[in-house]
Amino acid sequence: MTETCSSPEDKPSMFVIIVSFTIPGMGCITGIIGNSFIMVINGAEWIQNRKFPTSGRILFFLSLSRIALQSCMMIESSVSLIFPSFYKEDTVYATFKVIFMFLTFCSLWFATWLNIFYFVKIANFNNCLFLRLKWRITQLMPWLLWSSVIISFGFSVLFSQQIYNTSCNDSILDPFSNSTKKKYIISTNMINLTIIYNVGMFIPLILFMLAAFLLIISLKRHTLQMESNTTGARNPSMEAHIGAIKSISSFLMLYIFNFVALLLYMSNIFDDDSFWIAFCKIIMATYPSSHSVLLISGNPKLRNAWGRFQHQIYSCCFSSCSWTLSGK
Repeated sequence: MTETCSSPEDKPSMFVIIVSFTIPGMGCITGIIGNSFIMVINGAEWIQNRKFPTSGRILFFLSLSRIALQSCMMIESSVSLIFPSFYKEDTVYATFKVIFMFLTFCSLWFATWLNIFYFVKIANFNNCLFLRLKWRITQLMPWLLWSSVIISFGFSVLFSQQIYNTSCNDSILDPFSNSTKKKYIISTNMINLTIIYNVGMFIPLILFMLAAFLLIISLKRHTLQMESNTTGARNPSMEAHIGAIKSISSFLMLYIFNFVALLLYMSNIFDDDSFWIAFCKIIMATYPSSHSVLLISGNPKLRNAWGRFQHQIYSCCFSSCSWTLSGK
């Protein structure tokens, strides 16, 4: 697959730059704020209690990787639009892709381990393998987290080898100015890209989907049992189970959409300034941001802390307005 990119002189239109910055940028900023909040709350609990619960450890790693990922997305998008000639240099382009895929792999692995941890702790199956995993998951999780970092680094380095090849052709004749122009060409080896991408993403994707489906089945079965034993209005426990099912289903859909959008974005099928590239960027920016919102709304500790944080912000704003008015 070969993509012919615009020359440095032919920068994208102002409309494309605004759209590419605004919507994905808002998603990235929302995600950075949400994940920073999750990381700070769990980090403060770690410092205060001198211990790191397993769920808090996973959330801390997940939030840190997503802050770095969305910061990388914003930097790469800015450089590609404002300094296209620098961005299209072979070493620079490969470096961006390696860093981007490393952070993407880490984020997906951490999200998978979080989903598996919730599945093991919440689900109820009378299976000897499941019961053994429930008993040992806390001891296994630190090893699994660091192993996923090493695996992510190994697969991401492969993206610098025999996948992307950037070249510059300065002999393209411009019929309007009767002069030659530079054209930057990116050749993508789709076979190598597809193999490395799917091998790196396949295992966490399958594990995530399997844990999500089994957890939904377990929650649904428990919800049906509570409905058969309860008359009248739903009790809080049933509402919590239904809310958990909706949250898991929503994140599963986001996970799959992000998987497809990321593959399209990395394949260079579309031009840099095309609508589809902007659409893929929007999905990739929305995925971690939406999950951080789901995590905060679904976790009582995070939800209460967010409520207190909002209350403090409102109080500070109100005090500032009152002081300004009284000063006048």
